Amino acid sequence: MTTTSTVAVDSADLLEAFPVVDPGAVPLGARVLVQLRRAKKKITSSGIILPQETRDTEKAQNPVGKVIAIGPLAFKKRDTMEPWPEGSWCEVGDFLRVPKWTGDRWEVAVPGADKSDDKAEFIILNDHEVIAKVTGNPLEVVAFV
Repeated sequence: MTTTSTVAVDSADLLEAFPVVDPGAVPLGARVLVQLRRAKKKITSSGIILPQETRDTEKAQNPVGKVIAIGPLAFKKRDTMEPWPEGSWCEVGDFLRVPKWTGDRWEVAVPGADKSDDKAEFIILNDHEVIAKVTGNPLEVVAFV
């Protein structure tokens, strides 16, 4: 089943959620590098101050990421190096649902931002851990506890 997104998303909002940041790593083997959606800013555009606890909860329950890079062995049969029969599950630029308890995670400061508070989070997953491609607005996907 192939689906494509037709949802219009404000590019400024996407850039805020997924800023351009060098992750400082590239995926090896059959791995996928994903940038996780950032939590909302400390102060919203309407001037509401979000407590750190709220931001930490949102970050911990963040279910969406953007594919930044794909390793050379990802989505290929390991013995023959042929592509999987169903093809690649995702491509660079796709938005994914990200498993909560998997992968290697790290943070990188966003250039030009307050380094103590404004960081982008990255995760490297194995190709078979990709669980779903987001076909709607990646900024509206919410996880439930």
